[in-house]
Order: sequence, then C-alpha cells, then structure tokens
Amino acid sequence: MENTSTPTHCPYCALQCGMNITPLPQGGVEVTERPDFPVNRGALCGKGRTAAQVLSPALRLTAPLVREGGRLVEASWPRALDLIAERLGATRERYGPDALGVFGGGGLTNEKAYALGKFARVVLGTSQIDYNGRFCMSSAAAAGTKAFGLDRGLPFPLEDIPKTGCVILVGSNLAETMPPSLRFFTELRENGGTLIVVDPRRTRTAEQADLHLAPRPGTDLALALGLLHLVVAEGRTDEEYIRERTTGWEEARAAAMAHWPEHVERITGVSVPELREAVRLFCAPETAMVLTARGPEQQSKGTDTVGAWINLCLATGRAGRPLSGYGCLTGQGNGQGGREHGQKADQLPGYRKLDDPAARAHVAGVWGVDPDALPGPGRSAYELLDALGTDVRALLLMGSNPVVSAPRAAHVEQRLRSLDFLAVADVVLSETAELADVVLPVTQWAEETGTTTSLEGRVLLRRQAVTPPPGVHSDLYVLHELADRLGVEKGFPTDPEEVFEELRRASAGGPADYSGITYRRLAEENGVFWPCPEDSTGAGATADGGAAAPDGAADTAEGAGTAGAEGRFPGGTEPGTPVAVAGGPEGVSEGAGAGTAQHASAAGTAGADGRTTADAGGGMAAGADGSVAGAGGSLAVDGEDAALDVLPDDPASEAVPGLTPLAPPAPLPGHPTTGTEAASEARLVRTVPRVVGGHPGTPRLFLDRFATPDGRARFVPVFHRATAEEPDSEYPLLLTTGRVVSQYQSGAQTRRVAELNAAAPGPFVELHPRLAARLGAADGDPVAVVSRRGRAVAPARITPAIRPDTVFMPFHWPGEGRANTLTNPALDPTSRMPEFKSCAVRVEVLGPGE
Repeated sequence: MENTSTPTHCPYCALQCGMNITPLPQGGVEVTERPDFPVNRGALCGKGRTAAQVLSPALRLTAPLVREGGRLVEASWPRALDLIAERLGATRERYGPDALGVFGGGGLTNEKAYALGKFARVVLGTSQIDYNGRFCMSSAAAAGTKAFGLDRGLPFPLEDIPKTGCVILVGSNLAETMPPSLRFFTELRENGGTLIVVDPRRTRTAEQADLHLAPRPGTDLALALGLLHLVVAEGRTDEEYIRERTTGWEEARAAAMAHWPEHVERITGVSVPELREAVRLFCAPETAMVLTARGPEQQSKGTDTVGAWINLCLATGRAGRPLSGYGCLTGQGNGQGGREHGQKADQLPGYRKLDDPAARAHVAGVWGVDPDALPGPGRSAYELLDALGTDVRALLLMGSNPVVSAPRAAHVEQRLRSLDFLAVADVVLSETAELADVVLPVTQWAEETGTTTSLEGRVLLRRQAVTPPPGVHSDLYVLHELADRLGVEKGFPTDPEEVFEELRRASAGGPADYSGITYRRLAEENGVFWPCPEDSTGAGATADGGAAAPDGAADTAEGAGTAGAEGRFPGGTEPGTPVAVAGGPEGVSEGAGAGTAQHASAAGTAGADGRTTADAGGGMAAGADGSVAGAGGSLAVDGEDAALDVLPDDPASEAVPGLTPLAPPAPLPGHPTTGTEAASEARLVRTVPRVVGGHPGTPRLFLDRFATPDGRARFVPVFHRATAEEPDSEYPLLLTTGRVVSQYQSGAQTRRVAELNAAAPGPFVELHPRLAARLGAADGDPVAVVSRRGRAVAPARITPAIRPDTVFMPFHWPGEGRANTLTNPALDPTSRMPEFKSCAVRVEVLGPGE
C-alpha cells in the first residue's frame, strides 16, 4: 500500500509527541498514530488527537485585519504589511528604536524564534524583545546554569526515568499537562522504583505516587532545605562525589542546617515523619532523580527554590551519573528551543549571552553587521509588558496571548490598549489579537516545515502536511516582507531550511550548538540531541556533553561539549549497533541503547495512570481510578476527557474538511522507516547512524564533567524566605493556579475545539470541604476570588484534594473567570519570573445576580 501519511509532531506541549497527518478518501485530514517515535509510541492525549481540528478554516484567521473606526475589518496583505512598516518606522524615528517592542512565544519554531530575534536587533535595532517562555522555565534555566554551567530541560532522555530508583516530582501534574509522559513513571514503579510527588493538591499525578507531600504554596524552598538537612544529619551525603565533582558544599551545608525538620514542618505543613520517609526513599537506591515544573519555578524565589533541589541531588551524588540527575519538565511546545536562539531579552543564538563580546562578534559575523550595532539586553517579559504605552510605544507580537496568560492580566490588558500601535501575527483571533491595530493570519504546525526542541533537548523536524488556506502566510514571510519595507532587503529568507542553515552557523561553538544538525539528519534519526557540533575532533571535551572549556574560551566555558577523544558514544551505544524502533507488529519498542523492552501499541493509549493498553477494537484507555474505557475511545473523568485518549474507530469522526493534504515526503535513500508500511515490513530495525566526521548528538549530559570552566558542579547556598504576598486578615487564603487536561495555556486554540470544550467548558475554583463549609459554599455555587489586583468569578468545586488554606483556579479562560487577573507579578531577582503560584486572596460566595 502506498504510504500517504506525513510524519510530524504535536503542536502542543514540550513532549512533542510523534503523530502522522493522514489524508482521508473523502477529503480533509486526520491525526493518526506514529508508533515509531520513542517518546509517546503512538499514544496521544485528547489535545493531540484533536489537533487537526484547529486547521479548519472555519476556526482560524484567513485574511489580514486592520482597525478602521474602532473595528477590525479585512484588508489585503500589502496594505496590512505597509501599515505595520509605516507605523513601526514612524515610531522609531520619533522616539528611538527602544520605543519598539517585540514579544514572541514558546510555540514558535526554532527558525521563527531565531528570525524574530534577528529582526528585532538588526532591522528594528531595539533591545526590547522577550517572550512568554519567560513565564515558564526561566527559574529552572537560571538555577541549572548556576549549578551546571548549562541549561537543558532534561540532561537525559525520558527513557531513563523507568530505570532509576526514585524520582521526586516537584510541582508537576503531568497526568494532565503532558499525559503520555505518565507511562514512564508507571513503568518506574513497575520496575520497583518509587515516586514522590510534591504538590499542594492531590492531583491525578499525586494519586500515582508512593508518597505525596502537600506543602503550603510558596514553601518548596523550605521543603528542599529540610530534606537536605536530614540527608546531612543522617549521614547520607556522598562525600567522595562532593569532593571530586563539586564546589561550594560547606556554604550550602551551613544554609541547609539552619532548616531543621520541626522548623520546616511549621513552614510547609509537611510532617517530620513524611520528611524522613522522603529522604529514606530518595537515598535508599543507588540512582535517583529530581524533576521540577512550574510549581517551584513560578515563584519570586523560583531560582533559589530550584537551586535547593539541585543541591539535594549534588549532596547525594545524584547528578552527572547514569540514571540520576536534576531535570526540568519544560512546558511549551518549543519552550526549550525558544529560549536558545535569540528571542529572549538577554540572549543570542546558541544560548549565547548578549553581553558577551565574543558572542556578539560571532553572531554579528554571521549576520553581516557590526557587533557594536547590536543592542544590549532589554526588559524581561513582564517588565516589557508593564512598559507598554510609556517607554514602549509600538509592539509586534507573535504567538502569544498575554491578555489571558500574563500575571496581573487586567493591568497588562490596559497597557496593551494604551499602545500607539499593536500588530499581532497569530493563527486565531485571540483576546490579545482583538486589541490589535493590525492582525496577520499565519500558518501553523501542519501547514509549515520547521524544527522544535523537546524537553529532552531533542531537536525535531515538523513537516508540512497540508496547504494553508488562501490568504495565510508564514511568520517567516511576515518578517521577510517587513524587513524589506524597513530597508533590509536581504537576510530574512522565507524558506525554513535556509533559516535553519543560518541558525546552525550562528549557534556553532555556543552552549546550544546545533551546527552538526541538518534537516536530513533529523528526518533520518528521529531527532538529534544537542549539543551537536559540526566537527567531531574530540579535543578537550567529552561525549556526554560536559564542556571542557579549552583555553578558557568564553563560549565553551558556558557549556557546549563535543565528542570525547576516546570516541565514546553517548548513552553507551556504539555507532552501527542495531536497535529496535517503536511500533513493530508486536507493538514492542526500545529506545536506542535502552536495553529493556517497553510496551507500545499501534492503537493503545495510556490513561490517567499512564498504563498503555491495546484492544483490537481501537484501543482502551485507563481512567484515573484504574477503570478502563472500551473500544469507543474516551473515558470521562470529573467531567473531562481521560488523560489519554485512543484514536477513533471511525476515521471520519476526526476528519478535518476543507484541507488540501500535500504529497507525502519522499523516502530518504537507505532509510526504510520513513513510511509506516515500510517500517512495518522492515520490522523497524535500523542502526545508529555512522556520522562520518560528525557528532552523534548528546542524549546524556555531564557524565564526565559539568559545563563549567573547571568541570565541577556548583552548590549555591540558599535560604528560605516568605512569598512576596503572605495571607493576612483581609486576604486570608492562598491562590495557586494551573492547567486542566483538556485545555492548553491561554486556551486560544483548544477553546475552539468542541470536544475539548465539552470536557472542560470553563473555569472553576477548588475549595476544601472545611473551607467551603466555613464560607457557606456548595458545589457549583458562584464564588468570587479577590486579590489586591482584581476579582475573578467561577463556580465552586468542592474537593478534599486541596489544602484547607489554599484555593486553586485553572488559567485557560478570559473574561470574569480569568485567573491571571489575580496573580502577583512580583519577580524573581535572577530569572525575572513572576509569582504565578502563590498570592493572597479571599473568597466570597455570591448570591443570585451578583
């Protein structure tokens, strides 16, 4: 049978699950399984399974809009682009280049993020550029860089998680935020390992844990310090490791000893016996990991909080060793790549520092400009938004919806309204786009080719599968046309591969070195882990990616490793070794060098407990309580879809009409696994490519040395401090925010999908039964949550899964239920991360009509 599917990746979270876009005989396309991709092995959550729905012209923008008489009306592309260029140019001439702002997004491909940063600095000449990824992983990035010299979300592949002895998962409800990943933790427990979950709520993820610690919001730092205190007091430190591979232990040890267990219990609400049990579980096995997500990171002390968890890993010898380490579960689809290549306020491509003269010289050479002409670092994301209408008079925004997603959102909305000019490029008419003077309709994931970088540091190729609707162009086209109108005729190609080739050169020698990665390699190898330099000389560095910092070079000292002189292949797999790739007829898969079989199924999907199941009738999905939905597809849990869903029996039920599929990509020479049919026939056995004169990529970092000048990890002494806003008599409760399984980020796309909206139709306020009784609130009653910044209204949801002193709201919705109206923009002094996860509130029960 001729293969007509296009292999690609999901547009949503940082797992970047593999999927196929398959045309239907009756027209349109559907999402189908792609079991050869090792991260999800064909399983998809409800968002991924319905991702093609947003491709429908009926749900998205298909023509430029300009504001006339207070209304947005359709206009031609030349008119819209002329207007943007005219207004940006006039603003720059009148107020200077820093009166122009640029705001990007963690969902932009690497090519778009790179081009956007270049456009801001070369064409506009402004320093005022940042992106919404600042709100996601910046604290973990800052802490990782301090400790290890390099930030990559996970320094090891996800396939290592089931093989370790214990995982502490801090502030992540991955059963809802990235459901296909839960199976790694289920397999961990099946293999005899233990899972500790730290979360103020008993989430679906916490229900899977061997031990659930429920600290008061904003006290994760004290918790980590208390655990380290007990590690020291009980003699569980790895003194040889500390002596040989770290620096700064004495200061960090002294800081931890100031946080004795009883003191930590009073701060966090986690009992001393629970603290001791957590230390026992973490230290008993030979290997262990700590993984953090937004919970500890989105705090005004997020960098120190993550640093404390890293200190726990270092003190026990659980970093830079096989099957051990600290990692961050990056959130957005390209949150990792988005912070590596120039749309962040203080960075240049390759994760170079904007204030480093050598970095400026290298990138300026690639761009063909004078290094002195590049602006310096600018404002961070919230500070940039806060400056709109005053210092920053005009804004170009791509792929973000801060009206819903930013902290103190009502204030940010007011600042956006105060701009002299706002231009937005987006797929849909988001709440932010509704405020714009010009809106440009741009292509999305399946309508364009480009690369993303997953939370593993795996660079992936998304392939164009369908033709965009008439009237829709790519972001690269937008930047090319605006640059031309603003006097820069060259340097902004519209072909993504051409942009990537320039990105390779710009990143060469930097910490995030992509210079050895090509589109061809990405297609042949199912992704490549960075750093991956072009030249594999092996001089002074190691195959595990730890920087050797030869000759004290600034860029190398920041962390880019190259292949080791001994020629060791990262992960223990030699080039030429046969490895099995997921998705064979028996549904068995192995990652390269994994050594153990893991279950997969062409139709099977994982439920809320992460178990993968298969059924001849289309698959089964396991629910949060262990119950199983049959062949029909979806299991409702608490009014929402199950954590993972199966693909439908009837292909037409998920078909997207009105789309023109492209011809499938031609098989690459010598690569039998391009199509699903060929893959099945070949039993999906291939070899690790022999990269002649090239680098194989770096799945596992730091095994020989860390990416610091001396190769040692750095303890950073930290001390607990209170949140920026503690409860008082007027605001006696704490609010924390998060996501639900059926919506994504600001909801701009998922709220347009009927199935997802039916599962999660609107916001709610979680209240503990004791708090609800004290307030006189019943389940479903409208309640107002009030902070010093505003008021949000939503129905009460009574549940014992939350602490009595805490309320929870999901943040996907605009309007009166907008959770981020309430949140506190207090910033971490290092990462400039706002404190989304904790602020003081009160709850009021509303009467009829209120």
